[in-house]
Parts: sequence; structure tokens; C-alpha cells
Amino acid sequence: MQRADAPVSPPVVLTVAGSDSGGGAGIQADLKTIEAGEGFGTSAITSVTAQNTTGVQGQHLLPIEDIEAQIRAVREDFDLAAVKTGMLATSEVIDLVVKYADDLPNLVVDPVMVATSGDRLLESEAENAYERLIAKSSVVTPNADEAEVLTGRDVADPDAAEAAGQDLVEMGADAALVKGGHVPGDEVVDTLVTPGSVTTFRHDRVDTQATHGSGCTLSSAIATRLAHGDDRSDAVASGIDLLSRAVRYNLDVGEGPGAVHHLVETRNEAARYETSEAVEHAVETLVERDVSRLVPEVGMTVVGATPYAETPDETAAVEGRITRTLSGVRPNRGVRFGASTTVARVLLAAREHDPALRFAVNCRLDDTVEDALTDLAGSVPAFDPGERPDDVDPGETTDWGVGEAFDASERTPIAVVGRGDFGVEASATLLATDAGTLVERATRLLESVED
Repeated sequence: MQRADAPVSPPVVLTVAGSDSGGGAGIQADLKTIEAGEGFGTSAITSVTAQNTTGVQGQHLLPIEDIEAQIRAVREDFDLAAVKTGMLATSEVIDLVVKYADDLPNLVVDPVMVATSGDRLLESEAENAYERLIAKSSVVTPNADEAEVLTGRDVADPDAAEAAGQDLVEMGADAALVKGGHVPGDEVVDTLVTPGSVTTFRHDRVDTQATHGSGCTLSSAIATRLAHGDDRSDAVASGIDLLSRAVRYNLDVGEGPGAVHHLVETRNEAARYETSEAVEHAVETLVERDVSRLVPEVGMTVVGATPYAETPDETAAVEGRITRTLSGVRPNRGVRFGASTTVARVLLAAREHDPALRFAVNCRLDDTVEDALTDLAGSVPAFDPGERPDDVDPGETTDWGVGEAFDASERTPIAVVGRGDFGVEASATLLATDAGTLVERATRLLESVED
């Protein structure tokens, strides 16, 4: 039987940038990010670099007529929804993009000057040419170092970033996102400036050097969201959220610092079904085994996190919890994402110390259970909410307590004990990297209690 085709029409995004043979930055990063954002990526390669995670070994600028031919070929065939620029290398290439800029919608300019490794990717005499391109941009996305070159300001704090952003808007940009990754501090503060507003985006800094491709990924993500019709602020916020996660769960490849994880959100979303199924199977096994003796007064919750989960909404759990009945235990309802807060927060706090942890279940804590925990092969540290320091916000008690427990353990704990407090039931939360191990630990704990 011949089947009818079912074509789809994603928005088309063009990247005008250099090629990174190492795959972490340049058009390789751009195309991965555009595809992950449900766009169709096209490209005009400006320069070919011999590059890997340790640095740039060489680069070759394509003839200007070849770069122009690529731009013309894409424009003549595709209905472009957005365009982003990366490594342009020379003033001649920058002026070429300016020549076509009026026909390049939602133009996002990432003024690439230096690679993450420190290797220069822009001729010094081309720096002034960027002002002409910035005047044509919908968004320009310099890091602090690039903003200093473009504006002559010392960008060492958020106030200076705002001032630099104002300068870039005065050059003609519709908006300027001055990135704070190169500015020291525990937080990364990105500043979006438009003619009528200033918006700051704050994220905890990730302790890593694996940021190769971060600028390419962010600008491509913003361009793709603009191509989908998002307003500028939402597009920037979405891109920053993606990059924050992409940096934390970076790709450990090569001998040098790795690259950001361009497909992190796509992979995370794809794992939702598998995660939910694993939680459901774990619940069925625990119900069949009748773990009544381990069920707390408030009920038992089995939680599973997607591989790159950052919030409770990215954890699957039993809605309404598992409760005791006269004939054993049963779940009140099914499994859904966002159903747990308390146990999910314990798991997410534990993942800050060991991101491989993905599953958790809370158990009652009495003398018998606590004694039985010592029979399990692994560390079971405890924390007391009543000992929370005054400078820790009450809403962050779980994060503080789990952090204290991990600090007290030489290896990743197999469970964390939380002592009771006013209005809070004491409990032991079992942790595991997979659902099978979680069920195995719960079963062994039950057997020890029953013995």
C-alpha cells in the first residue's frame, strides 16, 4: 500500500558562522541547537577551523564570493524566519552580512572574537566594523569581554553590563544581551537592555570549564525561539534556561574541557515516558511486596527524575502517595509529573551532589527501621532540621540538610535520614541511580525490619 506523505513545516533558521571540527561550537553547535528547538537549520560557512577541545590549531577563511553564494542560495530557496551570526572573522565578511541584513529577519548577532580556549577568531581591525552590523540586529549577544571591546567600557559588574547594553542599543540594536559568564561571582547575571526596559536573568554559576560552544548555543536558541514567534524577552529567557542546563550537564568529550550539551532539553523531554514507566513498575513491585511496615504516616512516595531534571515538575511520582490499608498498601492514584514536592526536593537536593541519582522513596523512621538501615551496604547520614543555621532560609532547609548529610559521607549515600521537627515527620529517603536498585534497597530494608 502506498502511504500519503505528511510533511511538516518548521521555521527556517540560517547561521552565518565558522565550522568547528571539534563539533562543540560554530555551525555544528548552531545546527544541533536549532534542530533541538524544532527549527530547520541552514548555514553559510565563513571559515573552516582545525579545532578540538584543547584549542584552535588552524583556520581558513573562505573566499568572500563563496560565502555570499551560500547566503544567496539559502535566501532564494527558503522562507527565512530568523538568522544568527557567529564567527565572521574579517570586516569584509561583516560588511557582506550588513549588505543582506535588511532581508535577514530576526537577526541575532553573536560578536565572536575569541574562542573559549583563548584563541583569537576575529581580526583586530574588524572590531570597528561590528558597529554597522549591530545597527541592523534584533538582538546582539556579547559576553563581558566582547562588550568591553565594542563599547570601550570596563564590564565588571551588572551595572556596567547595563551601561554597555545601553551603548549597544544606542548603536542601533533593537536589544542587547550582555552575558555575565565572564564576570566573577557565585551567580551568573545576564542583562537584557532594550530602548525601554532592562531585564536581568540570574543563574547559579556551575563549577566547570566545559563551556565550549556556550555563546553559539545561546544565540542559536534565541534565534530559533524568535523564529517560532516568541517575543524577545521570552526568547532570551528560554535560551538562557537551556544554556544553564547545557553547561551543568556538559559533554565530557576530548582531552580538554568538554562542550555544552546542545540537546540537553530534547534528551530530557524524551526520557519522561521511560522515567514514568520506571516509577510505575517500582510502585507495583512495592505494593506486591506489601511494604506496609515502611510506609510513613503521611504515606510513601516513589519519585523518579528525568536525567537532567532541575525542578519538581521534571520528576514523576505517585499522585496522592502510597498508603496503608487493612489488606496491605495501595497507591491512591496514578503516576504523574509534578506530583511530589517533599520527596522530590530531597532527590533534587541529592542530585546537586551526585547528578547520577534519579530515584528516591521515603520510608518511616522508627528505632527498628533505623537499626535496619545499618544492615544496608552503604552510607546513611542524617541531618536535624532543628540545627539549621539562622542564615539559611527555612524554605531551603531540605537543600541545607541534604548538603550536610552528603558532606558527612565519603561516598554517595544510599539513604538520607531527616530527623523530625515541628510539623515535619522524621523519615529515611532511599536513593538510587535506577529504579531497580531502589526497589532492591527498599526490599532489603523491609526484610531486615521483619527479621
